[in-house]
Amino acid sequence: MINLGVLASGRGSNLQAIMDAIDDQYIKNARVAIVISDKKDAIALERAKKHNIQTLFMDPKKFADRLMYDQEMAKKLEVHKVDLVLLAGYMRILSPEFVRRFRGRLMNIHPALLPSFPGLHPQRKALEWGVKVTGCTVHFVTEDVDAGPIILQYPVPVKKCDTEESLVLRILEKEHKIFPKAVKLFAESRLKIVGRRVEIV
Repeated sequence: MINLGVLASGRGSNLQAIMDAIDDQYIKNARVAIVISDKKDAIALERAKKHNIQTLFMDPKKFADRLMYDQEMAKKLEVHKVDLVLLAGYMRILSPEFVRRFRGRLMNIHPALLPSFPGLHPQRKALEWGVKVTGCTVHFVTEDVDAGPIILQYPVPVKKCDTEESLVLRILEKEHKIFPKAVKLFAESRLKIVGRRVEIV
């Protein structure tokens, strides 16, 4: 059994997808040990509480800098013996020290087919560039934003009638499928990082 620590800043729909996958026994050997948010009113915290999962709001204003915040957050995760840290709509950039501390055990979901459109508003960028296909990516986190080894990707065709809002929703549907799948593969020890590639064994 592996312990998951989830960092979230907003609605927590990907957190919900993972909790549902565990409840449905799709992910059989993992549990969410703690959910941490930098937003006091994050819906993700309420979702976790409904599943009797421990939650923690960490106020960034109470810390002198990002490093001190991340050091305390890392301590909280380690107290809960977290094996895999998931970024589920977490909007803070992690310090290099935090990333190194959890290297190979830190996973993110991004609503684009990386390396295209890293950073903020990738759905808007996809529409602005006129791409025919976009999608979502689960990847291991490295010090560079949205640049870590890719675990899984799912394509989403861009429709002529798409708005940013409609594209966000259609990509989100696929996020809810591939994030739990990536967690399942990790929990089954089937992911191996080889250079920039992730092999599924």
